Amino acid sequence: MEKFGKSQSVKRVEDIRFLTGQGQYVDDIAPADALVGYVVRSPMAHGTISMLDVSEARQAPGVHLVLTADDLHANGVTEGMVATVVKNTDGTDGAAPRRPLLAEGRVRFVGEPVAMIFAETAEQARDAAELIVLDIDELPAKLDLAPGGATLHDEAPENRAFDWSMGDKAVCDAAFAGAAHVVRLRVEDNRVIVNAMEPRGCFAEFDGTRLHLSVNGQGVWGPKGQLSKILGLAEENVRVTNPDVGGGFGMKAMTYPEYFLCAHAAMQLGRAVRWMSDRTEAMLSDNAGRDLWHDVALAFDDSKKIIGYSVHTKCNLGAYNSQFGQPIQTQLFSRVLTGVYDVQATYLQVEGYYTNTTQVDAYRGAGRPEAIYVLERAMDMAARELGLDPWELRRRSFIPADRFPYATATGETYDVGDFHRVLAHCAETADLAGYAARRAKSAAQGKLRGMGLCYYIESILGDPSEGARVEFNEDGTVCIYVGTQSNGQGHETVYAKFLSDQTGIPADKITVVQGDSDKIAKGGGTGGSRSVTVQTNATLATVSKMVEAFTPYLAEKMGVDAAQVAFDDETFRAPGSNLTPTFLEAAEMARADGRTDLLVHEARATLEARSFPNGAHVAEVEIDPDTGHVRLDRYVVVDDFGNLINPMLAEGQVHGGVVQGVGQALMEHVVYDEDGQLLTATFMDYAMPRAADVPMIAFETEAVPSTANAMGMKGCGEAGTVGSMAATANAVLDALWDRGVRQADMPFTPHRVWALLNAARAA
Repeated sequence: MEKFGKSQSVKRVEDIRFLTGQGQYVDDIAPADALVGYVVRSPMAHGTISMLDVSEARQAPGVHLVLTADDLHANGVTEGMVATVVKNTDGTDGAAPRRPLLAEGRVRFVGEPVAMIFAETAEQARDAAELIVLDIDELPAKLDLAPGGATLHDEAPENRAFDWSMGDKAVCDAAFAGAAHVVRLRVEDNRVIVNAMEPRGCFAEFDGTRLHLSVNGQGVWGPKGQLSKILGLAEENVRVTNPDVGGGFGMKAMTYPEYFLCAHAAMQLGRAVRWMSDRTEAMLSDNAGRDLWHDVALAFDDSKKIIGYSVHTKCNLGAYNSQFGQPIQTQLFSRVLTGVYDVQATYLQVEGYYTNTTQVDAYRGAGRPEAIYVLERAMDMAARELGLDPWELRRRSFIPADRFPYATATGETYDVGDFHRVLAHCAETADLAGYAARRAKSAAQGKLRGMGLCYYIESILGDPSEGARVEFNEDGTVCIYVGTQSNGQGHETVYAKFLSDQTGIPADKITVVQGDSDKIAKGGGTGGSRSVTVQTNATLATVSKMVEAFTPYLAEKMGVDAAQVAFDDETFRAPGSNLTPTFLEAAEMARADGRTDLLVHEARATLEARSFPNGAHVAEVEIDPDTGHVRLDRYVVVDDFGNLINPMLAEGQVHGGVVQGVGQALMEHVVYDEDGQLLTATFMDYAMPRAADVPMIAFETEAVPSTANAMGMKGCGEAGTVGSMAATANAVLDALWDRGVRQADMPFTPHRVWALLNAARAA
């Protein structure tokens, strides 16, 4: 533990920069003379473009360029957006309809880009947009998750994009046929808008040969490859950078049409161009999250242990495939299908549908929160129907600690786990013994109190390989170049501190360099909670190369054999020599000797397996039955993150993730009307959690170090969201159960809860 991170709560060094307004975000660093882009978007959810006349806009004051789909084709830009598809159950590919950069004769969601204007000022671009004549012959809007309705794409008859499955249906059916108890439930997972603090934006510049796109994303190498393909440039002539980024949460992990349009405009005009979304534009065009329905069934034996699990999901892809839209609710969902429970007879079927709404893709957790939500809601319902305490029901089906490594029914291998120990720790921290008294006190005040438990597990996703490069600078400082991308998680602190722990180089002498495809040849970006585990693994490999490279050089200086030189994480030492140089001192000696080969060290490393963070969340809510208002009163998390580098930053990640899950459970909800118009397109209509909506979150850890990496770590970036949705929802239903409510879905707004209580009373 000591070697692989000293587990100290170090304050984030980058926070001073951010809190004093010194952050360098994409809109801060765009060239001052850059033209400003403005996107003309479809006001209708579905229709045929009967007229698009941009001639007057092209003549408007300050306008340099107006792009339409016809202009792109005329300029040789004919590729559509990149998207991944899954295999159908019958082995064929899921639907892959073309998603154009700008609408080609037809619009399929409110907010779809139709044209883009580039002018000297934002005001001139907006004024020019008013001069565009856009006529759309409206078609019926498809909004439900069922076959039929107005067809969006010829490639998807009945609007079904795919029909994917995993597991042995016959084995699963047999388990249910022989079960002593079967519990069934229908669960909705409501659509949410991501709402990063900083909306999406970019700027592009072209010097006649090389294109530079700066974008507030979650990595630079994916966009680099796509820009090369879509714009017909050699990859060496494309540079992508990520400056400071004000929140990503999965939504910024993929590309969007505006990035390619700005890059193309810069190439056409020989001028830098910039674009920044406003909030309503973001709500209309950013990839949304969740939006799916599940029909779920659990089979139990006589001892009330799970013996079978079946899920049938219908998921909303929006109008097109987003970059990862199809894999999220299929392959990624399946990673943790069975959670922490010992059950092998499983079957998962997922149908994806196109609708006249904004695309749906990764949102914090990307498939894993969705899977754990439905499983843990079903477990709570099963406990009620089987007359068993929800904590005890879970214990009966936990994978025993002596069964690890454990091969799940969906092909994952959980390396370690001790779920009984973590849950016992959580029961103590949450004061489970005192709950009855708290419930009685609430009842005496006319309030309904409920407790909800969720035991989650998540799978770390993304590329398991990563690189790191360490450079010793002439001024005595060090740079570490990394392939991940911070979106506010504190990477600059964590990576510098980790390198410092392994080398003895003072952390304040280390600068973390990220987000520049010119400065590091390859990287996987940030997503799937991969960053710390893969990047520290690469750093360890690089430090090993540093020690290996310096050892023979220093042996000669010390007058000893290289085999006698040892490095103790701070200094090089050898018996019989009084030289004990630090890395910085050794680098200074090498520079003086002209050994420039010793001043730069680089390595790539690949994790052999994924790690699986897990833990228990307990929420307590108090409900006013007269108004339906739900107050989250207590919240406790006990996580198994393995070994921690910086507990304070891990706690911060959990706090943020919990609040995002709680926000979805209690208030966040996307609403479209029957014509596909987004009714929740401002913060006046879309509720976001505030500080007053959330109590102090108790966070503790119970470490079971991972064997999947040398550090014993497990990623923590998305865990808070994975556990919080079900914990909060289960608490609400627990509070409502004695009033006769049997079915309740997020979000638990006052009106919805009030209506549930009144409907139960009437029944």
